[in-house]
Parts: sequence; C-alpha cells; structure tokens
Amino acid sequence: MEKSDRSQSSFEADSQDLHLQSKMRVIRIVDSARSGTTLLALLMGLTVLGVSGNTLRVYQETHVPHEYMLPLWPDEFNVRPTLSLVIGSAIVLVSNITALCFSHVGSLRARTTAHTSITFLAPLVGLVGALIAVIFYYVVNASDVADTFLSWTCRWTDVPMSQSPRWDALCQQSHAGLYLAILLIPVEVAALGLAAFQMKVERYTDRYLGARKTPVLA
Repeated sequence: MEKSDRSQSSFEADSQDLHLQSKMRVIRIVDSARSGTTLLALLMGLTVLGVSGNTLRVYQETHVPHEYMLPLWPDEFNVRPTLSLVIGSAIVLVSNITALCFSHVGSLRARTTAHTSITFLAPLVGLVGALIAVIFYYVVNASDVADTFLSWTCRWTDVPMSQSPRWDALCQQSHAGLYLAILLIPVEVAALGLAAFQMKVERYTDRYLGARKTPVLA
C-alpha cells in the first residue's frame, strides 16, 4: 500500500513537471515570436524614418525662395504629412529598441518588474507612434490647396532629372514611407497581442510555481 502511494505521488509530481515544462515552452515560443515581430517593426520604422527624413533633406537642400524665378518647389507647400511620418516612426524606433534591449540584455531582463512592464508598454507605444504617423498624415494632407511631397513629386515623375531632386525617386520614397507606416499598425498590434499573451502565461506560471510550494501540494 505504501509503495502504491509513493508511485502515485511520483506520477503526480511528474505530471506537474510536464505541465510546467509545457508552459515554459510556450513562454519561450511566444517570446521568440514577440522578439521577431519587434525586430520587424524596428526595421520598418527605421525605413520609414530613413525615406521620410531623406525627402525632407532633399527639400531643404533644393528649395529656394520664389524671387529667384527658378523654383523647384511651390510656394504653398505642405511638409507636415512627411513630418508626421518622421515623428511617428521615431517613436516606433525608440520603443522597439527599448523592447529589444530589455529582452536580450541580461542585466535588463533580470529586472523582472521593469522587463514585464516594458514587454507590454513598448509595443503599445509603438502602436501609438504608427497611428500618429498615419492619422496625422491623412489629417494634415486633407488640404486641396497646398501640394505635399507625394502630390508634387509624383506629378513630375516623367521629367528627367540628372541631379537632385529626382522626382521619380522622391515619389517612390514618399509612397514607400506611407505604405510601410500603414503596415506598421498590424505589426505593432501583433507584437502587442503576443506581449499580452506572454504576460498572461508568465503570471499563470508564477502562480502555479507558488502553489506547488505550498504544503498542500508538497
């Protein structure tokens, strides 16, 4: 009888270990998926920032006042849509760099409370940044009076330019920045969902480990 009780106790312990191993495996898989999604969002945000910032740079270098009689850009010109992409993508960039640092730098990951908070807050801030970029782009782009980078450069793509500004390249960059900013939204939503699920499983695992240490399950 005593041998049977020991066997049953050993079986229950093994079952509990298998359950714990399963949860730990889920955490590792979700953490890897979240890190991959975060890296993808980081690269997309970096691309948006790069192409939008380059467009603004070209404008600053080639824009001349209208009194010179040879303007390459219109007097009534709206740069705010592109500025919104720069600001939004910068927020995405910073938030995702922070998330990756807390996920892969040992000293930061060891700070459990900070790591757990950043795991969820970073993709949330990144999502806000992506929404800012897209929503503000369309809000400030609503005017039919002033041209934007997208409307102006794409209007003159057939005009050959041997030097800056090259309208066709700027038009492609404007489209790329906008489309990537739009795609950033579902990517950040996916990262946020994975972070929320990871937090849920980690909390369950912590409670499970705490319960196993109680006299009832000892």
